[in-house]
Amino acid sequence: MKMPRTLCAGVFTLVCALQSWAVTCPTAITTYLQDKTTGTLTCFYTSDLRSTDPATAPVTPADNSLTMFANGNPFPGLLAGFGSFTPVTDLGVISNAPTVIPTSSNGQVPGWEVYGWYADDPLGEARFLLRFPDNWNGKLVVAGASGTRSEFNGDWAWSDYVLQKGYAYASQNKGVLNLYLLSLTDQYYINEPGADQLACRGNPGDTLWVHFYDNDSGKPFTQWARYMIETAKVAQGTAKAFYGHAPHKTYAVGTSNGGYQVRRAVEEAPDVFDGGVDWEGTFINPLGNILVSLPPAIKNFPAYVASGYDPNSEAAREIREAGYPPDVVTRDNSGNVVASLWGNYSAHFWEVTMCQWQKRFDPSFNTFGDLHANLAGNLPNYNYYQRLFKTDVGLDLLPVTTTGRIKRPLITVAGTMDALLPIKDQARVYADEVEEWLKWKRDDEYYRKNVEYRLYEVQNGNHIESYVCTKTPCATGTTASFPQLQIIQPHAQKAFDLLENYVEQGAKLPPSQCIPKGGQIEDHPTGGEKGRCDNLYVP
Repeated sequence: MKMPRTLCAGVFTLVCALQSWAVTCPTAITTYLQDKTTGTLTCFYTSDLRSTDPATAPVTPADNSLTMFANGNPFPGLLAGFGSFTPVTDLGVISNAPTVIPTSSNGQVPGWEVYGWYADDPLGEARFLLRFPDNWNGKLVVAGASGTRSEFNGDWAWSDYVLQKGYAYASQNKGVLNLYLLSLTDQYYINEPGADQLACRGNPGDTLWVHFYDNDSGKPFTQWARYMIETAKVAQGTAKAFYGHAPHKTYAVGTSNGGYQVRRAVEEAPDVFDGGVDWEGTFINPLGNILVSLPPAIKNFPAYVASGYDPNSEAAREIREAGYPPDVVTRDNSGNVVASLWGNYSAHFWEVTMCQWQKRFDPSFNTFGDLHANLAGNLPNYNYYQRLFKTDVGLDLLPVTTTGRIKRPLITVAGTMDALLPIKDQARVYADEVEEWLKWKRDDEYYRKNVEYRLYEVQNGNHIESYVCTKTPCATGTTASFPQLQIIQPHAQKAFDLLENYVEQGAKLPPSQCIPKGGQIEDHPTGGEKGRCDNLYVP
């Protein structure tokens, strides 16, 4: 279905306001969405729906290009709500490069893009993204979003890949915006009278303080699953209105917290999804979660640094015993440490992630009360199991638990060197839960015929693809100083192809397995008990 490319004035190139729908958008799309959206709806036709070059492609809006909610109220925080909406940053948070499938048309995918605000969110933060290619294969992929990222988070990792295969694509922001700045200068902002008690530091020792929208009252983490499922239904309905028939298959994909959304989707909505691929999905259970694993890493890292990054130090052993993979350290010719994988996670993820989750599920804990005496405040000494007996933290986690009770086929792809969601306490534990569930359902004919689970472990894969050095020599002293690490993205995309063939062709899924460093998913893998890597790290 070829559509004329239409230009119109607006916030971005090729963007039109609500009153311009009739000129800009196909009537079928606007009619279907008119009671589901609010505020400005962005709708345009482009010769390429891929986001390979976000600097020039309008399909991924610029960071901080939104400064107000759908109702016209400005975003809170400093610098016009700086940090609330960061699409270009989001697409590279985990993926470090777009995916190009060589074709006769140089990979270009002409079609329509639509995005805007959901009307059913009382706090006015929920957003969605839809992409409809001209050469549609009749199927739909719905993506989750990692962290607290926007609906554009999967543009490189997932959208570019599936659009080139002919899929329509949809995504969402879990119902929340990202974060806003509270202070740029006051190191002890949290201790000021009247300070925001939900404040977190951007990094350890930072003077920058931020507020995560998803810690607000009225933004429970249960919305993560809700908006994944709702977006699938909205995308299915819009596709039916636009193309003339609904998608005959719908798949869920996602990374990190987006992988969590995939798990919940195939656990809760088998009538909506035909299967899913979760890449490094977040495991949540009242008896085990990142509130358990993060404090030991935060607590012991300073002593590990003081030891000269000694892997045999007590501090290093404490971190590994908490489930973490070994550190990868890069030294210069004089033996000085110029990069540490644990150091990257400590500087950018451990404390701020712990703060965010603690503020949501255990807000009475005094996060930064001892900040003057301890650079991490009280977080290093947070003891989840003690808090279970003092607070409702366990009860609050129940509604967002990943149960393992999948009702559609699911593939998990996880890196053995993940130092944010350690594979020992995350992917492997979830796999065990699913295995127990499927054993219990083994006499159910539906499950025997329609539900499979696989865990593909990527040896030396980690949570943040941008940490992987893909050039020789590596730029020492940068985050990407680790040539030993492996990129997970191609394996996750291969897993998607395998899932597609299983669902639609009845092809057998390769067994759960360790993908050795430099290897690929094999039909007949060797080694590794239960298909798991014997060694988390291979130099």
